[in-house]
Amino acid sequence: MNEILLVAGMSGAGRSTVSAALEDLGWFVIDNLPLDLITRVSDLAASGSPEFVGVAFVVGRSGRVQPDHLLAVLHDLQTQQMDAKLLFLDAPDEVLIRRFEGNRRRHPFPAPSLADAIAGERAQFQTIRDSADLVIDTGVLNSNQLRHRIAEVFLLAEGDSGMRISLISFGYSNGIPRDVDLVFDCRFLPNPHWVEALRPFSGLDESVSIYVLEQADAQRFLDDVVHLLTWQIPAFAKEGKSYLSIAIGCTGGRHRSVAITEEIGRRLPFRTAVFHRDVDR
Repeated sequence: MNEILLVAGMSGAGRSTVSAALEDLGWFVIDNLPLDLITRVSDLAASGSPEFVGVAFVVGRSGRVQPDHLLAVLHDLQTQQMDAKLLFLDAPDEVLIRRFEGNRRRHPFPAPSLADAIAGERAQFQTIRDSADLVIDTGVLNSNQLRHRIAEVFLLAEGDSGMRISLISFGYSNGIPRDVDLVFDCRFLPNPHWVEALRPFSGLDESVSIYVLEQADAQRFLDDVVHLLTWQIPAFAKEGKSYLSIAIGCTGGRHRSVAITEEIGRRLPFRTAVFHRDVDR
């Protein structure tokens, strides 16, 4: 049986980019289908097809989605024993305003001003966001980064029915990710940025990785975090959580957090997707 994914979110948060990314991963994407037809179309996909990884329904482009209606559709799909999940795309108001002003599109939510339209849509969609299996904040991501984030999460889904675990490195100077479940801070470690020979490189380079990981405090931190996650991840899965996002931060998100995140991914006894949000900043 193919997986069913409902993709909703704030207007301007990246639904078009996510649609294209899912298609590239082998999903069959259906855009703006009336909600009443989703369950019927999903019935046809329930038998599964080797041609597609899953079926994704992108909803809400018209701005007329009623939260109760969408959540009722999701409940119906899950009641039919389908592997149905809800993805919500979000971004800060100031980012959405900048995007709409940049492309001169009209916001679909009726309101006297763009700011009012975004505020109204956010209030309308709050229950959908709260009910989502996965929330992705696209505010600090460009199109390529968003496509990569989708690939890291959903490429892992093929042939894998367990909880999907994402490890995300970031820089506090660029803001804490708003869409993660757990956050760990590794700014207590010596910063390779202040080592002239290491500054041009990142935590993906061996020289920086060795510098970071050879610190005794880094090893203690890794032992503690991996031990915590090794028992905590199965506990989250037991409670029915489908996605778990774990963020590891340093100052700029280029050196320490990248090296630590890579090492945590290697040590955890689970399949993980690794995404370095700020490594190229």
